[in-house]
Amino acid sequence: MAAPLFTASQPALSQLAVNVLSAPSLLSAFGVLGVGAVLFAETGLLIGFFLPGDSLLFTAGLLSSGSAHGGLRPSLMPLLLVAAAGALAGSQCGYLIGRKAGGTLIARSRSARLHAGARRAEELLERYGYAKAVVLARFVPVVRTVLNPMAGALRVPVGTFTVWQVIGGLAWSLGLTLAGYFLGSSVPNVDRYLLPMVAVIVTLSLVPLAAELYRSRHETAEEKGSAG
Repeated sequence: MAAPLFTASQPALSQLAVNVLSAPSLLSAFGVLGVGAVLFAETGLLIGFFLPGDSLLFTAGLLSSGSAHGGLRPSLMPLLLVAAAGALAGSQCGYLIGRKAGGTLIARSRSARLHAGARRAEELLERYGYAKAVVLARFVPVVRTVLNPMAGALRVPVGTFTVWQVIGGLAWSLGLTLAGYFLGSSVPNVDRYLLPMVAVIVTLSLVPLAAELYRSRHETAEEKGSAG
C-alpha cells in the first residue's frame, strides 16, 4: 500500500503557514523562540514595524498561565528570558544598522506609516533627550521600530543608548508578559475576553507617552505665561 503523499513535509508546511501576528500560532509552530524572533524583528529590523509586540507579549503571558483553552501552555521563565533577549538584541541591532546606514533605509521606504514613525521618533529624541525618549519609545508601536536606527543615525552615544534601551526593553517585555500571566492566573476562562483585553493593554501602553506629552506642554505653557 502506497504511503500518503507529503506526510514527511507536513510539519514544515504547518510552520510555513504560521501567523506571525498570532501568539497561539507562533507558540504552536516554534515555541517561545517564535516570540523572541518576532520581537527581534519588530525592534531591530525596519521590515518588522507592522508586528504587534504589545499584544503578542500579553497573549503569550496569558497562555503561560494555563487558564486559556487550546492546550498551549509555554513555561513562564523561558518565555520571559526569550522575550527579553529578543527585545534587547533587536534594539541593539537596529541601533547598529542606523549607525552604519544612517537614514538611508528609512528614506528609501515607501511606507507612509514608517515615515510617520520616523518623524515621531526624531521628535521624541529632540524633545525629551536620549534617555527618556528611548524608554518611552518602547511603548509606542512603529516608533519602537524606527527609534533605534534613528538613534544610531543621529549618533546617540552607544553607552547611553544601551543602558536606556535595556531599562525600557525589560520594563516593556517583562511587564506585558507578566501582566498577561497574572491576569490569566486570577480570572477563570479569561481567553473569552482576550480581544478587549488586548485593546486595553495596547491603549495603556500609550499612557507613559501621553503623560509625558501633557507634562511637557503644561511646562511650555507656563514658561510662555511667565515670559509674557
